[in-house]
Amino acid sequence: MKQKLFQFFTVLLLVGLCCTSCQQNPQKNAVTEENPNVTLKDYGAEPTVLNIDAYTLANDNFRLALWTGTNFQVTLMSIPVGGEVGLEQHPDIDQFLRIEEGEGNVLMGDSEDALTFNQPAKADFAIFVPAGKWHNIINTGDKPLKLYSIYAPVEHPFGTVHKTAEEAEAAEHQH
Repeated sequence: MKQKLFQFFTVLLLVGLCCTSCQQNPQKNAVTEENPNVTLKDYGAEPTVLNIDAYTLANDNFRLALWTGTNFQVTLMSIPVGGEVGLEQHPDIDQFLRIEEGEGNVLMGDSEDALTFNQPAKADFAIFVPAGKWHNIINTGDKPLKLYSIYAPVEHPFGTVHKTAEEAEAAEHQH
């Protein structure tokens, strides 16, 4: 119970930090005017400061693990026009997603056949997926849907890079 509370408050704090505009100090992994380069990789459980907007927009992979810690993980996604995240359910994982660019339709429900929650979302919208809910996001816009996702606890192996949805699907069957 203590660990679940810690995970909940960690995610809550991270969501607050990600959704708040703030000045960042230039650091090794930070994207600033002095350091405009984005290096897309899994920074692991190391102290890291970066411009999440710049990293999310620079990502062209379907899914890329950006930071994998012990209790949560941040992944970047780029969903092509007409594509989708894919219908899925995480029995023991709460998920937070934030759209940086594009627009889509968010579906959720208690079973694969009963996606009773259906709502449009676009840039700057946050999506909260409770553990156990079936969910999908479909790109309904005219450009790639760029978003990042926070899983608590970790969902994908360290260093995950899926260039396409098909690659991600194949990896999920092995995972």
